[in-house]
Amino acid sequence: MKLRILWMYHDLMDLYGDKGNIQVLKTRAAKRGIDVTVDTCGIGESRDISAYDIFFLGGGADREQGLIFEDLIARRGGIEAAMKSGTAFLLICGGYQMFGKYYKDQDGKTVPCLDFFDYYTEATDRDHRCIGNIAIEVTMDNETFQAVGFENHGGQTKGVSTPLGRVLKGHGNEYRSPYEGFVNDQVTATYMHGPLLPKNPRIADLVLQRGLRHAGENAVLEPLDDTYETKARETMLERMGIKK
Repeated sequence: MKLRILWMYHDLMDLYGDKGNIQVLKTRAAKRGIDVTVDTCGIGESRDISAYDIFFLGGGADREQGLIFEDLIARRGGIEAAMKSGTAFLLICGGYQMFGKYYKDQDGKTVPCLDFFDYYTEATDRDHRCIGNIAIEVTMDNETFQAVGFENHGGQTKGVSTPLGRVLKGHGNEYRSPYEGFVNDQVTATYMHGPLLPKNPRIADLVLQRGLRHAGENAVLEPLDDTYETKARETMLERMGIKK
């Protein structure tokens, strides 16, 4: 089996170690005998996005998001083609925001985004910044389980019709929101850094499974020994006072 992953703006959108998500996808695939190719794509580089099975865009501060904005918008047609072809998407923080309708900054300036989904993001004041450890109950591909991460975002994302999960501890899409992230049958989008996947292998495997479907493979992923990953997640849940 072969799997192709495209890592967008690897040199700019890598806040809080988001590169770890790529390493987890590679490692978990390799342990199952899946041949993985990871290509990066920076500003101005040419890539046929629809040729990839998984599209990954990590998080970045406002400066980095500003640097990639025009380049990302110019790729909208290629991203839309990838969506139509069934590519799996993993979007973190700023990547999550940019797939919505718009972002309104603290000065009230509205910046149009890719507009693939109906949600939108508006900046808030410092007193309502969403920061700290977070735990959610994920519902994804007919599975429900607990996931943990770290959030740090001033943007409040509103109008999310299908959230990734229910907030158990932390903020989520908005300050003290009951829900976090966005999910559909192709896209997994979240504010959870940390990075996300090392402590949440079930999310990693679901993303891999989606990528394999795009690659024409319907194989069931064999279980791996997730002893350390489970211990890391459970330790965070205990620190947050959440029962497993």
